[in-house]
Amino acid sequence: MLCNMPRAAQLDLLAEGLPIILKSAQGFWNAAVQLSDHSREARVLEGFCEEECAKIVILMDLVRCPKKLASSRAGKLTSVFYDHLGRLIYAEAQNWKPVNLAQLREYVDHSREGHYLEGYAGEYIVPNWSRYSRESTLYADIELHEDGQPYWNEPTQLGAIALGIPPPVLSLAEAMSALGLFDRRGLQAVADVWNQLEFVGTENFEDSRRLTGELFDRLDAEQLVTEAATDRHPGWIQNNWQMPMYNLEFREIPMKLSDLKAQQEAMLWSEIGYERGDY
Repeated sequence: MLCNMPRAAQLDLLAEGLPIILKSAQGFWNAAVQLSDHSREARVLEGFCEEECAKIVILMDLVRCPKKLASSRAGKLTSVFYDHLGRLIYAEAQNWKPVNLAQLREYVDHSREGHYLEGYAGEYIVPNWSRYSRESTLYADIELHEDGQPYWNEPTQLGAIALGIPPPVLSLAEAMSALGLFDRRGLQAVADVWNQLEFVGTENFEDSRRLTGELFDRLDAEQLVTEAATDRHPGWIQNNWQMPMYNLEFREIPMKLSDLKAQQEAMLWSEIGYERGDY
């Protein structure tokens, strides 16, 4: 739907929907903190909250996308919006501190690998952790070990959520709301300011902070900052809103077992001080 809408109509729709998504996220979080005696269920609700907030930052990346790219990126971002792994990566990425967009791309690419190696010398082949931790907490299911033997997964019993501290991505979304970014005029301000620069590779966090500062000036000039705003909210956006990721890929990268086995062998010989072919 968003792919085929004019830019103004996109912003109209998002101004209506972003507060709805935030309310949904807050509802999940408020329920989670009530379940102190049910850690697994609290974690599930916390995860739902984070995924709802991820939807917000995904849509805000559509707004930050330069006008010349908006129509071509809308389809990709819509796909990420509806994909669990994409949402999980988006939520986690708000906590990362890459040097520039090129390094951020490396982080994202690693996070979307379907399987990877763990252990002292890569002796374990494990599934994508973001997806696995979500599903193993949600569901009882039959899983397979590397040797093909099936076993039952009992949903993970995790520790209590951290002292009732909201997920960072929720605090970020609430800061956006409080400072007026979800207002229709606020979204227009975001679009106008971020239209100046496409984030492709060498752009960095200082570029992002500079544009965010310009955005704050615009929000203040247009009196869009709400009464809910506090002194902490600008810092949440300046320091925790990741660089735009509309030029990155979020589809899972399938990993061949043969490639993983080759990596295992290389890691093993590296640990014992040989390069493959030296023996």
